[in-house]
Parts: sequence; structure tokens; C-alpha cells
Amino acid sequence: MSIARLNTGFNIEVEFPISPFHRRVIAWAFDLTIIIIYIWLSNKLVAYLPGNNGAGTIGWLETILWLPVVLYHPVCEITMNGQSIGKKIAGIRVIAVTGGQPTISQYLLRWLFKIADFPLWIAFAVFEGMWPWYTFLLVFGGLACIVLTEKSQRIGDLVAGTMLIDTRFRGRWQDTVFTDVEENYTPVFPQVLSLSDHDMNTVKQVLLNAGKNRNPALTGRVADKIKTALKIQSDLEPEEFLGVLLKDYNALSAR
Repeated sequence: MSIARLNTGFNIEVEFPISPFHRRVIAWAFDLTIIIIYIWLSNKLVAYLPGNNGAGTIGWLETILWLPVVLYHPVCEITMNGQSIGKKIAGIRVIAVTGGQPTISQYLLRWLFKIADFPLWIAFAVFEGMWPWYTFLLVFGGLACIVLTEKSQRIGDLVAGTMLIDTRFRGRWQDTVFTDVEENYTPVFPQVLSLSDHDMNTVKQVLLNAGKNRNPALTGRVADKIKTALKIQSDLEPEEFLGVLLKDYNALSAR
């Protein structure tokens, strides 16, 4: 299993298991199957609609029905915390190379550069004789990038600052700062609002890592750095302290 060590904030490195290539293929196959089934059902729907005489009289509807195909990946990844349906089945997820959840702009950049990663239009140009045969190799640029880069990133990942991780070895990867807070919860450390979402993503990842691998040294270092940065004095154990901080951040941010 390949491991990426990412500096996720507070000068702390956290290990992330890189998604194996075969799991990317599995995710791609499931997503493609879903898209093909959707296209087939959409075509059936259009064929049975009144006003369809085979001459494209309801082309506007066909355009609308194609939108889910075009936007499938960015919408899924944004709304499903870095996963499409295929990625969820394969047990992989998109994260930022800083260790947290990617921003919407990162998801969109990653999606837009699919054109560079998998430029099937080049294959079409070669087959039509518009481009020389050797340019066909450019079709495999995204695949070559995955194989050659340290974190198995395709071109879109490099541009967007993202990567794919294997979630099977981390239990439930919850790469957002959100966590359940009791309705009558009273925050303990209001200074936590000085931290960013990225910082709190780090806190959550460290807590998940502590729960899975029992790494008290890492938890203690992060807790000490936060106490120093926020000028907090607390006798709570590091893991408990970070848990309180996470709840405080959620409670105060919701107000």
C-alpha cells in the first residue's frame, strides 16, 4: 500500500493511503455504467414524448437531459464529500493535498481538466487523418501522469491540488469539520474561531487517526501547538481537548 505524507497544518504530517490504480478503474467502471444506464433511459423517455417526430423537435429537452451526464462528477464530489457513486463503491475519495476537504473551485478544476487527462478528441482527429498517428499517444497523458507522479495524481489533480485516497484503511473518512453537537451545548474555548476550516479539518483527521491507530504522540503535538497558538491553558487530555475544540467550532460557527 502506497502512503502519502501530507503537511496538514501546524507543521504536522499525517499519513494518507493512496488509492490503488485498480480501485480507480473500478470506480470509473461503476460511474460509466450509471451514466450509460441514465442515457439509455433518457433516450427512451424522449422517444415516447409527444412531439418527437424524429427530426429533433424537442432538442431543447435532450440538452437538459444531457446536463446530469456532463455535471455528474463535480456535483457528486461536491455533495458527497469527494466521492461519486463509483468512488464510494470502490472505497476511494478525493481530498486536497493539504489533507482536508477540497474547495468547490478545486473540484471544478479537477473536472475541467478531464479534457486534458482523457482527450478522446485527439483519437478522433488521428482516425480522421487530421493529426499524425503519433499524437495518439497524448490520449494516455492522464494515465502516464497517474503512474509517474508520487501521489498518483492525474493532470487535473496536479492543477487542482487534489489526490485520491483509499478509505478502507481509515474507517470512515469524514473530511469536513462538521460534527454533531448537542442543542444545549455550551462552548468551552471561544478562541477556536481564530482557526480556519482547514485547521479544523486537520484536527478532525488527527482525531480519526488517533481513534484508529492510537497515536498519542501526534495528538499531543497538535494539541500543544493549538494551545500555544490560541493561548489556552487546559488540563484536558490531548484527544479530549481536540474533541472539545471540534465541538466548540461547530457550535460557534452555527450561530
